[in-house]
Amino acid sequence: MLWLLGLTIVLLILRLVFFKGPMAPVTNEIPRGILDMHCHTAGFGAGESGARVSRTLRESWKFKLYLKIFGTTEAELKEKGDGRVMQIIADSIRGSEHVDDAVILAMDAPYDAQGKLDEEALEVFVPNRFVGEEVKKHKALHFGASVHPNREDALAELEWSKANGAVFVKWLPNIQGIDPSDERYRDYYLKLVELDLPLLTHVGDEDSFSKTDNALGDPKLLKFALDCGVRIIAAHVASSGERDGEENIERLLKLMPSYPNLFADLSTLTQFNRAKYFPQVLNDERLKGRVMYGTDYPLTNTPLVTALQFPLRLTLKQIWEIVRTKNSWDRDVKLKAALGCPADVFELSRTFLRVD
Repeated sequence: MLWLLGLTIVLLILRLVFFKGPMAPVTNEIPRGILDMHCHTAGFGAGESGARVSRTLRESWKFKLYLKIFGTTEAELKEKGDGRVMQIIADSIRGSEHVDDAVILAMDAPYDAQGKLDEEALEVFVPNRFVGEEVKKHKALHFGASVHPNREDALAELEWSKANGAVFVKWLPNIQGIDPSDERYRDYYLKLVELDLPLLTHVGDEDSFSKTDNALGDPKLLKFALDCGVRIIAAHVASSGERDGEENIERLLKLMPSYPNLFADLSTLTQFNRAKYFPQVLNDERLKGRVMYGTDYPLTNTPLVTALQFPLRLTLKQIWEIVRTKNSWDRDVKLKAALGCPADVFELSRTFLRVD
């Protein structure tokens, strides 16, 4: 056992030598009353929710894993309905010391250029009617609508969403087949501005689905919507993939000085495959006051997001404290705060979306 003791001593010495500390100055007190503006729900139509997943996804190992991460099973949803997932989320938030509210995201189906639903491209569909009505049952939950701009009734759907409490509209262009630079969307963008509905859109590559067009995640495609005056939140700060030999995050950062209506959320930035970008996000002057808190829940329930991956940034005491925190929202807030996430990031999501 002497070799094990020796190895432990060597590792501790190496850690002391190479320890870097937090990525940015640390907030003295961890904020409370936070709004998580990037949370997903799940379902397959149980309880007449109208939600759907493709047959390929439903039969894959990923589907059962996704439900497990949400804290439920297919059998439970069949018995209690897809709304059970939002009940689980609301219960978890009630048990959080730091997070009081969450925005639950709908996910519209893909539509073709003629405005017809594209069944072949559909992988996940979480209807606005389902999310919009279900969140009303829970004080802590808020409605994030999703409206494909190719829909024949897109403008009317935006108006319905706003009238029913939507705080923004969510896109995932890579799987919905949306090119944000398409000038046919001018009226759609102007309607967003009229209704004061920001657009939360995935930017960068997407690898959670079997069918994806990552060219549609290019940050430069957002210029047209920004020029129309839309307030845009770039999900994940474009922290994945590249276009034309340039990382997507750099393409996004170059837009920030020219567009004061462009913001970002840091959901998934502590995930192991994106964490390398976190120091840049926390310290780049172009992002100061423009980044807001989100988790991409339920990814915080997975080993992909853990304090154990930051041994050169966190003290052993911090790692132990964060790892032993049971509530996933508190664990995520503590981790991001310990790494140097400033107080204004935790506060901006609530003030930007005007959620009381």
